[in-house]
Amino acid sequence: MNTLWIIFGIAAFLAAAVILAAYICYRIAFYSDRKKNTVSEVFDLPPGEVYEPYHPMMINWIKEVRAMPHKDFSIRSFDGLTLRGRYYEYAPGAPIELMFHGYRGNAERDLCGGVQRCFELGRSILLVDQRGCGASEGHVISFGVNESRDCRSWVDFMIGYFGPEVKILLAGVSMGAATVMMAAGRPLPENVVGVLADCGYTSARDIIQKVTVEMKLPPRLAWPFIKLGARLFGRFDLEETSPIEAMKHCTLPVIFAHGEADDFVPCDMSRRNYEACTAPKKLITVPGAGHGLAYPADPESYLNALADGFTELGVPTKIVAQKA
Repeated sequence: MNTLWIIFGIAAFLAAAVILAAYICYRIAFYSDRKKNTVSEVFDLPPGEVYEPYHPMMINWIKEVRAMPHKDFSIRSFDGLTLRGRYYEYAPGAPIELMFHGYRGNAERDLCGGVQRCFELGRSILLVDQRGCGASEGHVISFGVNESRDCRSWVDFMIGYFGPEVKILLAGVSMGAATVMMAAGRPLPENVVGVLADCGYTSARDIIQKVTVEMKLPPRLAWPFIKLGARLFGRFDLEETSPIEAMKHCTLPVIFAHGEADDFVPCDMSRRNYEACTAPKKLITVPGAGHGLAYPADPESYLNALADGFTELGVPTKIVAQKA
């Protein structure tokens, strides 16, 4: 009897240790404190030496966008969260980009310059705050798994709001690129005509294990606890799908963009997503550009490459009606 109690005690201790480790992983990787991500009057700029040379440009972009007229939209997610976005209209009838930001970011910070870029291409734009970030509700970031479902919800909302003739493009940066790639791996309405995936990773596992190595932790040992934390406390399956797997089922034209000097999400990940993609596709890489900086590093070349790429792939880039 004493032996059984000892075995039971050891098993209970090990189970508690596993659950505790999974919870710590969940808090580190997936939990989001929205209060820290809410956009304020202060300019929220990406930190790090690689971004500092671009801060003046980013501040100017943010100031311009804050002065522009816009509409605030909100939707209800499949699991009951209120998600919010800001719509900037180039012209009635123009194609609309739905743009999604990166991990632990917000639309204003990560997508600054996005409105200006879309207007240059003759498009309207919806800047989306992803779940658990910015003005949207939620406390769990799922690396694009649930966010890709939110993307579909935004597509349905925009069709309902603007009518059945609206043309929609999906665009994202970093985790936002993963979001739109995974959304594009599932059936979408014919209104969605193209995808722009900027510096997206191949899978949650690949990018998390890369970061785990950089933290001096054993990736193969840590991964089961990270995945368990997502399942137990985040209530999602981290390996339900992935960008690279989704690209094998995508039928929409896709432009992949990436900075060649990206040391967070390696440029090779976009190359691998590009190779996996079975749809019409184009790869744009920008020499010397860090993570999320392909456009800020060389706006003119990036714009020209996008315009040429979308034209080559047969994606609408021009307005349907004249700008007012």
